[in-house]
Amino acid sequence: MKIKFQYILSFALIASAVSCKKDNFEEPKAALTGRIVYQGEPLNFEYNKVSYELYQPGFGKTGPISSIFTPEGAFSHLLFDGNYKMVVPLGQGPFVWKQTADGKPDSVAISLKGNTSLDIEVMPYFMIRTPAFAYSGGKVSGTCKLEQIVTGANARTVERVTLYISKTRFADSQTNVATANVAGLAIPDLNNVSLNVTVPALVPAQNYVFASIGVKFSGADDMIFSPVVKLTF
Repeated sequence: MKIKFQYILSFALIASAVSCKKDNFEEPKAALTGRIVYQGEPLNFEYNKVSYELYQPGFGKTGPISSIFTPEGAFSHLLFDGNYKMVVPLGQGPFVWKQTADGKPDSVAISLKGNTSLDIEVMPYFMIRTPAFAYSGGKVSGTCKLEQIVTGANARTVERVTLYISKTRFADSQTNVATANVAGLAIPDLNNVSLNVTVPALVPAQNYVFASIGVKFSGADDMIFSPVVKLTF
C-alpha cells in the first residue's frame, strides 16, 4: 500500500509540474492586421469566399494558417513575433496575385515585431468606380463605372454585373432578398452601368435595405464588390 501511495503521489506531482509548465507558456501578443488594396484603395469581396494562407518558416510546422479575407478585404491575426509569408492560392480572388517563374503563387514576406499593420497591393481585373444607390417607388437603383485594370495575357472580360439588396450588411449572392443582373455583352458602355430591382415584402418588416454591386469575370470564380450601402425608406 505504501508503494502504491508513493507512486500515485509521484504521478500527481509530475502531472502538476507539466500542467504548470503548460500554463507558463506565453500566448501570442503581436497583432497582424492589414488589407488587400489597389493603389491604396481596399478591395471588397463576397463574404467567406476569398481565402489565403499564412506560413511561418523554420518552426517545424509546414502547414499553413488558412483563413479568409473579410468582405472589406481585411485580415487579422494574433501571432508571435517572427517572419511569416502570405500566399493567395491559385484561383482565389478577383485579382492577379504574383507568381513565381514556375507558375506557383509567390509569397509576401512579413516581418512581425509587435503590432504590425500591412497593406498588400494586388492588380484587380476591374475596379468599380463611383458606385451610387438610391431608393424610389419601391425600387433600388444602382449605377457605376467599370475600369479595366489588368490587360494582356491575364485580362478578363466582364461576364455579368449584379445589383444585390439584402436585409443585412452582407449584400451578396448568399444573403440577398432580390437581385438584378446584366450580362457583360449587354453593356454598351462600361462607363455607364445601370441596374434596378424591386424591393420585395420584407419579413419581419423593416424600413431599410443594404445594397451592393458585384462583378463576375470570365475565368474567375470570385467577384469584386462595391462597398455595401444602407438605404432607408
